[in-house]
Amino acid sequence: MTGERCAQSPCGEASPWEPGALLAGAVALMTTPHDILKQVFGFDHFRGVQEDVVMRVLGGQHTLAVMPTGAGKSLCYQLPAVAHEGTALVISPLIALMHDQIRSANAIGLRAASLTSADADRERTVERLKAGELDLLYAAPERATGDGFRRLISRTNVSLIAIDEAHCVSEWGHDFRPDYRQLKGLLDDNPDVPRLALTATADRRTRSDILTQLGIPDDGLIIAGFDRPNIRYNVRPRDGLPQQLKSLLAQQPGAGIVYAPSRDKAERIAEQMSGTGRPALPYHAGLDPQVRSRNQAAFVESEDMVMAATVAFGMGIDKPDVRFVAHAGIPKSIEAYYQETGRAGRDGDPAEAWLFWGAEDFARARQRVETEVEPDRRSGERERLNALAAFVEASGCRRAILLSHFGEDPPEACGNCDNCLDPPATIDATEVARKLLSAAFRTEMRFGVGHLADVLAGNDSEKVRSFGHDRLSVFGIANAEEIALVRSVARALIARDALRADAYGGLSFGPGAKPILKGERQITIAVPPPRKRTSRKRFDGPADPLFDALREARRKLAAESGVPPYVIFHDSTLREIAARKPRDLHELGTVQGVGAVKLERYGAAMLDALSTNG
Repeated sequence: MTGERCAQSPCGEASPWEPGALLAGAVALMTTPHDILKQVFGFDHFRGVQEDVVMRVLGGQHTLAVMPTGAGKSLCYQLPAVAHEGTALVISPLIALMHDQIRSANAIGLRAASLTSADADRERTVERLKAGELDLLYAAPERATGDGFRRLISRTNVSLIAIDEAHCVSEWGHDFRPDYRQLKGLLDDNPDVPRLALTATADRRTRSDILTQLGIPDDGLIIAGFDRPNIRYNVRPRDGLPQQLKSLLAQQPGAGIVYAPSRDKAERIAEQMSGTGRPALPYHAGLDPQVRSRNQAAFVESEDMVMAATVAFGMGIDKPDVRFVAHAGIPKSIEAYYQETGRAGRDGDPAEAWLFWGAEDFARARQRVETEVEPDRRSGERERLNALAAFVEASGCRRAILLSHFGEDPPEACGNCDNCLDPPATIDATEVARKLLSAAFRTEMRFGVGHLADVLAGNDSEKVRSFGHDRLSVFGIANAEEIALVRSVARALIARDALRADAYGGLSFGPGAKPILKGERQITIAVPPPRKRTSRKRFDGPADPLFDALREARRKLAAESGVPPYVIFHDSTLREIAARKPRDLHELGTVQGVGAVKLERYGAAMLDALSTNG
């Protein structure tokens, strides 16, 4: 690699905190991937399958890496970009994500820029690309597939083509994007350039399709496993969402994301959370672009803000210290849930995922499938909803269900989900389900669960009498214990597509009703344990004053450099510094996550914080 490395702002302009020629000189002395790993990235060892992926790429081989969020996917193309002459091209779907990754790359001394509609200095970036002054160039798939961009790349020494969020290329994936399919032309133009596809969410069928679509051989598939052991999974029926979220915020410190099913609900949830005293902002496509950008920047820089957002939020950030992700309604699929909850705990520290669901979520989702999804994709979407319904209703280990969905063979219990930590009781509710289905049928499938419960209970109300439902055979056939289960059973039947709710709440049969009525299928429901008053409270003071002092020093460095705190150092690095108390720059340089450029930029400030507070 030639030429001096300089730090760049996300839009490619020179940053006020240039590192000088330190990394450029150091690269000449690095002879192995492990040398680069230590000197540039500050780590003694690769994690998981990183080394397998890196060595394939350095060997010029096409590769698909399936790695969970937080496993270090970006290093798998950044390290080869340092090792090889030329520029690594990174295809990424979101501009905000590119800019966030560029900040992190610049922080370790890599020369990175992007060509997007949001970049004001595209001409300068093209000049630098032609001059061989970029290690990494980021572009969105819609730009990368254009004729002009392909001509530009044809005149460039491209060392690698990395395709992030590669599941978007597959029609079987949960987030198919036609622009990804059109990348084949760019790849065909550069058959000898190693290509690296990366994704965190791809089941067996999707993985096979990615290999085919991107021209990667079967032996190029590397799977790291899907487990995120630091995330605790919790699922609850929605029962007074504002209070449920308030309780969550009271127990859970740190930054968080609450995914809302609509723009309006994102605004409402943000307002409700702000009322608890926690900083909270909304994020959705309906906001003015400047407001949306300002809100995202505030969240990225904060260490305790909560963002109420629609599901696109989070793909555009690389924030490692999100401590929880909550869903105020069901996600699109298990794949989407895994991806969205994976935005918590990317730093490896403990994190939580909460899902609050209601039967109406499934009713709306199934209606969308039948009215908005192309006919040839409906079967797959129904399968995804059925799998999600089984997940939210499960009485067994949540993690085991997730990992099995992606083709793994996990143990029966993980010890770190709600059902493992506090196993729910299960009830055979088949008879209640049959009575409820019969009541729906006898009332001509026009009424909601409240009215059906009145009929089954034998409540002689004016409404029941006015429709003549007091004369039906199902009137009064359920006892008090059964009536207490009706709403839970209705929620389960809707989730399993045995009942469908219309726009007015009226319940009618779905395809799952007949096997239940004929006695061919049982309905077992989980009864959540009673709520316990937890003793866990928000973190109000430093458990380690030295760690807290290092965080404060990091905040000042981040403000001076115009980057989020985590770009300076992750919390895990600060903890190691606090524990080891290095006495000089040499000792500080042995801490994991402290590479040569960061040592030069921030080492003195860290040592000063240690000296002042040690």
